[in-house]
Amino acid sequence: MSDSKNRPNSDQRFESTRRQFIRTTALIASSAALVPLAANAQDNPAMLSEDDPTAIALGYRADATTVDLNKYPSKASDQLCSNCSLYASSGDGVGKCAAVPSRLVAGAGWCGAWNLAR
Repeated sequence: MSDSKNRPNSDQRFESTRRQFIRTTALIASSAALVPLAANAQDNPAMLSEDDPTAIALGYRADATTVDLNKYPSKASDQLCSNCSLYASSGDGVGKCAAVPSRLVAGAGWCGAWNLAR
């Protein structure tokens, strides 16, 4: 007899299942709404700012002619993001950089991670 007191009746089981279904559906719907936002952020990354902490750490300059040669004496005049192995052009003089994957960099720029494209 005590078994029947502890077991939920069919109405209680239905209510519990219904609540789980509603919660799960709401979670899936809200997650699905965020997917296009995340995809759009990857498809249209912002330009890397010279003030960004990563840019500062790499010595990034959007205009390679403004690089401090006292600070980076190994920088040669022909070294540009556009001829670096880490750079992939996106058109319009900008591209993605493997050193800064979440941002675009200027093709005419330079940073300390520069490596000749082969």
